[in-house]
Amino acid sequence: MASRQSTVDLILEQIGGAGVVSAKKMFGEYGIYCNDRMVALVCDDQLFVKPTTAGRAFAGAVPEGSPYPGAKPCLLITGDRWEDRDWMTELIRVSAAEMPLVVKKKAGKTKKKVD
Repeated sequence: MASRQSTVDLILEQIGGAGVVSAKKMFGEYGIYCNDRMVALVCDDQLFVKPTTAGRAFAGAVPEGSPYPGAKPCLLITGDRWEDRDWMTELIRVSAAEMPLVVKKKAGKTKKKVD
């Protein structure tokens, strides 16, 4: 089941204070970015925040889950926590601070081998 755009819009609204936030559609689901860092995934209308030391310390005892088969476990943030804008914003802010910048691929010409 693909995630609904309304779910992603709600999450982005709640975490807007964490920095420049956006979502990118990926295989019917969404990647959540904060300040050019991928911090979370929305899969099947569930929020999975990538685990960081600061994020785990801030979130406390939250369940973990995999957003898709074979994925590394992430912090599973249940819908009841989404209403706490300050908590959500801080979780994303501290998590993003430890995540690497997304490397953007340069558009370049491909060289063809001539025989």
